[in-house]
Amino acid sequence: MLGEMTLPQLAVTMAEIANAAYNDADFTIFDQLGFTKHQFLDHDGAQGYVAASDSEVIVSCRGTQPSQPNDLLADLDTIPKRHGPGWVHEGFRREARKILDSVVAWVAANPSKDIYVTGHSLGAAMALYITQELEYAGLQTRMLMSFGQPRLGNAAYTDSIRTQHYRFVNCNDMVTHVPPRALLFKHHGTLCYINFYGNIRPLSDWQRFKDSFRARRRAWSKGQFFDGLYDHSVGHYVEKLKNIRDTGQSIN
Repeated sequence: MLGEMTLPQLAVTMAEIANAAYNDADFTIFDQLGFTKHQFLDHDGAQGYVAASDSEVIVSCRGTQPSQPNDLLADLDTIPKRHGPGWVHEGFRREARKILDSVVAWVAANPSKDIYVTGHSLGAAMALYITQELEYAGLQTRMLMSFGQPRLGNAAYTDSIRTQHYRFVNCNDMVTHVPPRALLFKHHGTLCYINFYGNIRPLSDWQRFKDSFRARRRAWSKGQFFDGLYDHSVGHYVEKLKNIRDTGQSIN
């Protein structure tokens, strides 16, 4: 059961579920976790999974696939859309709403179960939007874990979301910096920053700058000139979180 896991164990599991969302109709990880009811969602280019056990529900949203025009258009469509108390990124909102009705129906059909939501990249932004919509429908999520998430909305919007949210950022992951704060977009949740050494540490802005430079310098020395994209890989999130779990580190 997810609710019996430590935070490091849960982070690995949720990252693996977010990774599995990139596969079509592959329920292996859900079966391994005891989620015997599951469904693959695929509506107009937006994909995700819903799954249920006797006591828990999982919602997982698929991130950007460069081969899918809908995903690329969603990433680029930063025009703000009025939503609830604030406004959100129109492209992310549009993709999330393609599977929203199916998700809400699935969760409503599994009442009194703990709800967990996850996603990577575009899927992380979709996961946050869906979490807010579940709250609005009276279906409170127990926890959201997101990986490599871009910013979704402004302060009025994100501050209205009550769900406990652990937002993982792998060092120089460039996607977590868009859309820019200069456009009044704001992140939601508790930042869990994975530093150059593969540890989760709270850092000041200056410490993060030094950590970021250290990581870039090593990448350049290896001929990896797109460090921000390299760090965005969901596979690297899984790998680093496994090391954090296996070395007994905590997640605050």
